[in-house]
Amino acid sequence: MKKRKHFIFTGRVQGVGFRYKAYYIANNRGLTGYVRNLYDGSVEMEVQGKDGDIDIMIKMLKEDRYILIEGMETRTMEIDEEERYFVKK
Repeated sequence: MKKRKHFIFTGRVQGVGFRYKAYYIANNRGLTGYVRNLYDGSVEMEVQGKDGDIDIMIKMLKEDRYILIEGMETRTMEIDEEERYFVKK
């Protein structure tokens, strides 16, 4: 089933390739949305696609040796039927 989720990640998530890795995973799994750094040192991401693919994306980000996710806020959002790409902002 297709879902859209909003995440805020805290920890060692900026300056470690988080956005690039998220972009790479999303494009390889057919996910859409965006990822961007926030001024407080956290990273915001909205991702849309199959629930299992989103779970795999999060698992791969957590397993990266440079990224250290210490906190993760998650909420489910409404699907954006017009969205076609995943972008780094």
